[in-house]
Amino acid sequence: MKIMIMDGQGGGVGRSLVEELHLRNPEYELIAVGTNAAATSNMMKGGTALGATGENAVIYNSSRVDAIVGPIGIVVANAMMGEITPKMAEAVASSNAQILLIPVSRCHVQVMGVESKKLGDYIKEAVDKL
Repeated sequence: MKIMIMDGQGGGVGRSLVEELHLRNPEYELIAVGTNAAATSNMMKGGTALGATGENAVIYNSSRVDAIVGPIGIVVANAMMGEITPKMAEAVASSNAQILLIPVSRCHVQVMGVESKKLGDYIKEAVDKL
């Protein structure tokens, strides 16, 4: 299975996802895709050798993976203080890949009915679903 882990800003959520995926499913091909170099670098420290940065990397990889995992902001244009461009959000949302979104309260989008959990619990739940 080929999985794109996407994050922005410091890449902390993405790194946690990479670490958990790498630990539990070392056979998966993980691709860290960051909106900036710091996010990509931090995610790669979690256990993947594959990484790419920027809008084109998001667009290119979104159509070439089996699953995309990241914070909910990756499908919201201008989220993460403007790091998610409209083209990035569209590429992720339009992908045929399975998309698993982690609800993060720092994003200006809140999903009603979502149980309030610790970030680590959401990450484990996302990895379970993969």
